[in-house]
Amino acid sequence: MTEKQYSGSTGREVKGKNIDAKKINKPQSTPSKPQISDNNLSSSTSSSIEGYNDYIKAGKIASQVVQFAKSIIKKDLPLLEIANNVEAKIIELGGKLAFPVNLSINEIAAHYTPTFNDTTKAHGLLKVDIGVHVNGHIADTAFSIDLENSDENKKLIESAELALKNAISILNTKTKIRDIGKEIEKAIKSKGFQPIINLCGHSLEPYQLHSGVTIPNCDNHQEAEISSSVFAIEPFSTAGFGCVRDGKPSGIYHLEKEGSVRDSFAREVLAFIEEEYQTLPFSSRQIYKKFGSRGLLALKRLEDAGLLHHYPQLIEKSGAKVAQAEHTILLTEKEKIVTTA
Repeated sequence: MTEKQYSGSTGREVKGKNIDAKKINKPQSTPSKPQISDNNLSSSTSSSIEGYNDYIKAGKIASQVVQFAKSIIKKDLPLLEIANNVEAKIIELGGKLAFPVNLSINEIAAHYTPTFNDTTKAHGLLKVDIGVHVNGHIADTAFSIDLENSDENKKLIESAELALKNAISILNTKTKIRDIGKEIEKAIKSKGFQPIINLCGHSLEPYQLHSGVTIPNCDNHQEAEISSSVFAIEPFSTAGFGCVRDGKPSGIYHLEKEGSVRDSFAREVLAFIEEEYQTLPFSSRQIYKKFGSRGLLALKRLEDAGLLHHYPQLIEKSGAKVAQAEHTILLTEKEKIVTTA
């Protein structure tokens, strides 16, 4: 799930006491669903990245879910059906949702997830953005699919995938951040398109989807070098201006700061959010499934109290179509693992 840059910040700073994910993390029990073997994991390497094994597990689950999603998505299939099936698959394989599946069509670059009563059907150029976590350790991956047999769509997808491949190929612990963006920009422009310059990849930490380091989609002149960590790289390509604006509210939220509200039912919903999602994004659809229509009213009260951040849909400024590709990479001085491949 992408990060939009607002004049160099994340756009999610608020007044008040912000949530520290580490303070509210509770011990997570080992999932009871089928597990992925750890036999090939290196104990010497795993000690250098906290949660190394869980990052690998999450990535393997995400990769399987991508293949499942590609097998079921067809033109005119309701987005709600796609989202429910993809999210159920994550749980079936032993993961949890790092964020609600994003199903963004055409000029919507990111942050569209179906509401509980959504009637939108799959069409056009569809971006599928999937997040899985195992004990808070996240795999973030995305692909685009052409549902109208369009040459432009296919070329946009090809450009985003090429940019992702080339960026990963140069990545090591001595790579400058600007050079990753430069590689993405060069690849997309070589196909006649523009990168979306105010959407970025990001570093990942336990229960933190955007943990501080941004990975640009153009040369941002950042001379700092990449260090050992976990990163999501996600190029976006378009035939438009190469910039997104905020659109309608998406129905995707995350817990932003500590606090309370007077309404007792809203406090019950807040307690559920803290327990189930902690600081990770969730959707109004998930709250409706648990609490019904009253849950949606509670969300509004929590948002009005400043406790929740409500993500906007992200729309290409000129209304042009957008393609996306994304992988998560675990990087150490000795290894570069594309966990979601």
